[in-house]
Amino acid sequence: MTPERAEHIAISALTWLVSKEDLLSLFLGSSGANAEDIVAQAENPAFLGSVLDFVTMDDAWIIEFCDANVVKYEEPLMARYSLPGAEVVHWT
Repeated sequence: MTPERAEHIAISALTWLVSKEDLLSLFLGSSGANAEDIVAQAENPAFLGSVLDFVTMDDAWIIEFCDANVVKYEEPLMARYSLPGAEVVHWT
């Protein structure tokens, strides 16, 4: 997946998340972000990665997001791994 496609999916996820008041509150509470951060960081690939980290935590959220945005179910996770901060950690 190209970084451009990954960012497009992440921006779509952010837009979707903002439209879900209950999920947005949960994201803000768990990430420590606020509404100003969302506006200021909306084009920051690392922040967009955190949005995808959050959205991919729940299969129901992924299904709802993907169905609403005509995105394949596997693409949000693929997009996450194409953005900064998702490097594979090797413990050995």
